[in-house]
Amino acid sequence: MPTLNWIGKDAVVNHHHDVPFRTLEKEYTFGADDSDNKIIHGDNLEALKALLPEYEGRIKCIYIDPPYNTGNENWVYNDNVNSPKIRKWLGQVVGKEAEDLTRHDKWLCMMYPRLKLLQRLLSDDGAIFISIDDNEQANLKLICDEIFGAGNFVAECIVQSNSSKNNANNVSVTHEYLFVYAKNLEQLPKDWQVKKNNSDEFKKRAKFLFGNNLSLEDIHKELLALVKYPRFFEFDHYTYADERGPFRASDLTAPGSTKYFDIIHPITNKPCKTGTRGWGFSEEEIQRLIKENRILFGENELVVPQLKNHFYEHETSLPKSVLFFDTQNSTKFIKRQGFDFQFPKPVELLEYILQFATNHDSIILDSFAGSGTTAHAVLNLNKQDGGNRKFILVEMENYAEDITAERVRRVIKGYGEDKNAVEGTGGSFSFYELGEPVFNEDGYMNEKIGREKLCEYIWYTETRTPYATAIQPNKYLLGIHQDTSYYFYYEPEKITTLSHDTLNIISEKAETYVVYADQCVIDKEWLSAHNIIFKKIPRDISRF
Repeated sequence: MPTLNWIGKDAVVNHHHDVPFRTLEKEYTFGADDSDNKIIHGDNLEALKALLPEYEGRIKCIYIDPPYNTGNENWVYNDNVNSPKIRKWLGQVVGKEAEDLTRHDKWLCMMYPRLKLLQRLLSDDGAIFISIDDNEQANLKLICDEIFGAGNFVAECIVQSNSSKNNANNVSVTHEYLFVYAKNLEQLPKDWQVKKNNSDEFKKRAKFLFGNNLSLEDIHKELLALVKYPRFFEFDHYTYADERGPFRASDLTAPGSTKYFDIIHPITNKPCKTGTRGWGFSEEEIQRLIKENRILFGENELVVPQLKNHFYEHETSLPKSVLFFDTQNSTKFIKRQGFDFQFPKPVELLEYILQFATNHDSIILDSFAGSGTTAHAVLNLNKQDGGNRKFILVEMENYAEDITAERVRRVIKGYGEDKNAVEGTGGSFSFYELGEPVFNEDGYMNEKIGREKLCEYIWYTETRTPYATAIQPNKYLLGIHQDTSYYFYYEPEKITTLSHDTLNIISEKAETYVVYADQCVIDKEWLSAHNIIFKKIPRDISRF
């Protein structure tokens, strides 16, 4: 298999092992008293390492939108690898060689250890989705083949938008890429299905409108005359819509069945175009449909809003490798909320991914959280289908509280006023900062983090499973795993000694006993004969 080499690769291939394990310190919870949803502020490399004890192998779906490495240093979300934090990290990890790195070398050094940790967090039946553009698309493919395995490559999707992000003289680039990799392709569910989108439904409806004897080419030509934008349709003479699709004003049979009122566009706050006869529903009905998210608005008020066609809502199809999403609406939404953040991902893109890549109780991780679109999509989808999906967001920039968390708060409780009001999704989250490392600079166990965090860490290194804080028969017992009982004989204020007099700390019967203590005075042969393994604090506590 072809591999990619770059300056600094040797220093970062195994760097994820050297990243210090840090604790996560809860700052507050918004919503319920406690929440499994997390927003973490801090370096995502250290945050991913800190998530391992609780989440290794448990994340069903990962979505990341890493820096595209365009070289643009003026973007609020550092779209380059020359930020002070990255430069400092490269100098520490890569060393003097870092002085000769190109921006592509730096980007690869930054991404590689993060992808290694993401691969460990992903469940065996899970998948990772990575947005990228032409700057690093080829490099990303090669390192993902190396980390996830070329055999676990699922797809490279084209995400077409109505936004051009460059000043090219020859070609206006209006697409990005979405890489999809499985943790284990053989275990990835084979029944990925998505509800057919409005484009598919409209094509079916068009065949009804234009006649069944038309060829697909003719129908396509007719559609092109109607379609203003790939997901939003201007009906021209078809100014009404119901559950069967669009119909003409002349099709109305009941005199006075409509009245004139404005539908306000949620982004531009201007009245939407309607045609000559108003709308096919009462104002009360229209407002109800908007609240139920059954009205599709165009990119501005000049596009006639369309009723989402539920006639085919139970039909599904395989996810497509070419996708269309309105990126401009996402940017306008962020600006309307008063946030200074450029090029947020469309929440519809994340909802599209989550509907086929997750179950109702899945955990979703986004370690380049940005404005918090992933959490927005999770909360929306839970509200729509009654699911209990959980999200974990990691954001290293200082806007993690003012933009990322604030956006999620507004989604949960609702936002907007009067006709533009959007009902909250409900839900909750806890906000975390990175805490103390488990080991200090001298390599000694950091007692400042407290007994519970030490227990959590040791249990994970021994069992690779989350630590349960259930009440045990004695305070030194961590738990029993695969017929081995684990004891942490630790006292902050004194030296603990495993001796015949203190063997009573072993209270639960098991095949094997692992005991951590400061020292042991029992003969090794006697310990072996009784299936007791002594491990010294802190020498024998693993660094992972």
